[in-house]
Amino acid sequence: MVIRDKRKKFVELAEKRVNNALKQIELIGNLSNRSNYEYDEEDYKKIFRVIENEVREMKRRFTDANETQKKKFKLRK
Repeated sequence: MVIRDKRKKFVELAEKRVNNALKQIELIGNLSNRSNYEYDEEDYKKIFRVIENEVREMKRRFTDANETQKKKFKLRK
């Protein structure tokens, strides 16, 4: 695949996937309406934690894209 084609595909998929993610986050936010739903602090903290962990992992994958995905144990450098 030519570099230009790879860039085009990246932009196309990134726009689609980010917009889908934003819509889903908005829908999760709608769950905060206490007139429609019942929840406690532990519930929404679990939601925040799992989403924040996944965002951290996504950032790591972008910043460490050229490194091996699995870390290896070494006693010496």
